[in-house]
Amino acid sequence: MSEQVAVITGAGSGVGRAVARELAAAGWRLVLAGRRAEPLRETAESAGAGGRALVVPTDVTDPAAVGALFEAAAERFGRVDLLFNNAGMFGAPTPVEDLGHQEWRAVVDLNLTGAFLCAQAAFRQMKAQRPQGGRIINNGSISAHVPRPHSVAYTATKHAVTGLTRSLSLEGRPYRIACGQIDIGNAATDMTAAMSAGVRQADGRIAPEPTMDVADVARTVRHMAELPLEANVQFATVMATAMPYIGRG
Repeated sequence: MSEQVAVITGAGSGVGRAVARELAAAGWRLVLAGRRAEPLRETAESAGAGGRALVVPTDVTDPAAVGALFEAAAERFGRVDLLFNNAGMFGAPTPVEDLGHQEWRAVVDLNLTGAFLCAQAAFRQMKAQRPQGGRIINNGSISAHVPRPHSVAYTATKHAVTGLTRSLSLEGRPYRIACGQIDIGNAATDMTAAMSAGVRQADGRIAPEPTMDVADVARTVRHMAELPLEANVQFATVMATAMPYIGRG
């Protein structure tokens, strides 16, 4: 059983909640971050984490709030071994010419700036702690490779997350800080609930898409997280096998 400490953002639902459950089952101590306290408490309860979970309501777009999150983690558990940088949003599907500035900023602030702020705070903690080091896993997306229609903000941020992952990997080497990225396609969560009813395809059709169990994503994150720091899954793609991504869809 692991005694390591994981900070999970976006832990109140979906992939974040599934990863919290998976890591808790393996004995990890958890720091659960998200905008609202009640969903985080529900995650801690459903994971059976008990006193091994710390709930910290956090706006990851706020530098002060992110600093307080990592200070709370270090005060409670003494260190941070893993950041699962998971908080994000898709935004309303909108043609590029109609996307408002505020809608653009909301997606960029959460998906990219929030990911940077959390990675920066994790990097500082992991560099300073003894034993030195830790791991950052960024939640990218299939959209880090190919876009969906009417998703310019989301797609741009997920491509940018790949650049963040590469830069952190390079800068972390001297300090035993590993950074990898998981790109997920059609995990069954609230965010993907519309998939079974039908979503817009590249040719304009509305068509249903297959999904996969989010628990399979969580097991992949756990595998990445539990590697020794001398090994790293740099990029992993986990997707519903028959989703329209490979080939002509």
